Amino acid sequence: MSLQESEKTNEPIIDVEVAYSKTEQFIEDNKNRLALVAIILTVLFGGYFAYKYLYIQPMDEEAQKQMWKAEQYFEKDSFDLALNGDGNYFGFLQIISDYGLSKTANLAQYYSGICYLRKGEFENAIEYLEDFDSDDEMLAPIAAGAIGDAYMELGKTDEAVSHYVSAAEMEDNQFTAPVYLMKAGLAFELQNDFSGAKKVYQKIKKDYPETMEGKNVDKYLARAESYVK
Repeated sequence: MSLQESEKTNEPIIDVEVAYSKTEQFIEDNKNRLALVAIILTVLFGGYFAYKYLYIQPMDEEAQKQMWKAEQYFEKDSFDLALNGDGNYFGFLQIISDYGLSKTANLAQYYSGICYLRKGEFENAIEYLEDFDSDDEMLAPIAAGAIGDAYMELGKTDEAVSHYVSAAEMEDNQFTAPVYLMKAGLAFELQNDFSGAKKVYQKIKKDYPETMEGKNVDKYLARAESYVK
């Protein structure tokens, strides 16, 4: 581009040599600081991978080796052995205590919560299920719904409804959503909130007509509608 063209377009002319010289000068003036930043980034980056692969991963593998027996006891409804172990293998509670940062320990939180729910220890069930963290499309809503079940057993219907609705909204599927919508509807009825019950029954009828809940929802919907003015 000629000088005349540059003046016409008002585009600045960049002195590449000056810009490069300034960059060199900046690096020279700040080389110690830049070196320190590079060292810190290297340490952080290396530390993260060391933590993940040399600490957490082996911990998780060891936790898995310990927990398989507790899972067997869980499947047999031997909840005390599942929770506390049998003297040879850890139970879920020991897995949580000894391998707390692992994915397996997180899963043990879920198992422990369900064990306590089945044992009728509802406060403990809520505590462990609330500590369970998952985005699994089945386990996440089941855990939330189980918390709702525990609150229902404790007579805390408001909290139960909240968790049932949350569980239903977590995954729009044919398995968990209609189940927890139905539970929410029944809980609404216990509160004499037939308008709320009507809404969730209508949603089941509209969105999940082929499920067991969808095929049976009409009688519940009719009952709720009979109370709504």
